[in-house]
Amino acid sequence: MKREILITKDGSQTIAIAEMNVTYHSIHGAMQESKHVFIETGLMPFIQLQEYAVISIFEMGLGTGLNALLTYEAAEQLKQKIDYTSIELFPLQVEEYQNLQYANKKMLQQLHAYKWERDIMLSDYFSLHKTNQSLLSFSTDKKFNLIYYDAFAPAAQPELWTETIFKKLFSMLAANGVLVTYCSKSIVQKAMKAAGFIIEKKAGPPGKREIIKAIKTIT
Repeated sequence: MKREILITKDGSQTIAIAEMNVTYHSIHGAMQESKHVFIETGLMPFIQLQEYAVISIFEMGLGTGLNALLTYEAAEQLKQKIDYTSIELFPLQVEEYQNLQYANKKMLQQLHAYKWERDIMLSDYFSLHKTNQSLLSFSTDKKFNLIYYDAFAPAAQPELWTETIFKKLFSMLAANGVLVTYCSKSIVQKAMKAAGFIIEKKAGPPGKREIIKAIKTIT
């Protein structure tokens, strides 16, 4: 599986896998997409509530590490404790992540270099646990406040966008937990609703009309 670094339209980098016809982020802007979908739509509403001593986040999957890096930076800037769990079946190799040019390159490389299957305190505000396995086999007793769902698109990984998968994710969320994703296809919305989620459509980043915020509302 050959991976190639690409420059997206906002000047930030992503990685492409030609044989799967996928990129890790939007070609219209990797940084813009990550900030809009996961930080602004997912994380910031939790921080603004000021009700969570620790926000627990699950990410599917680690990829370039950009989502984790932006979340770390938000935790540091806003002094919000975040417990971050990320899953990745095919981690980047050293030579791949060393060639990624994001602003906080040193921290990005540390995120990738830290040992897998361990709890790591990166700072007083950010803890990280990376696990090297597929979502299909992943199991946890932890309940998360927020899920960053960043799997490859349904055309490339249809098995990760089913009702069964969203039922699993629903069960992983705490009450009033939220899942955010860039994908708003009707088949995805249908699977989410069947799993019990309340769907909110949000305006998308450049190149994307809308994204999805899925809520686990417990009454």
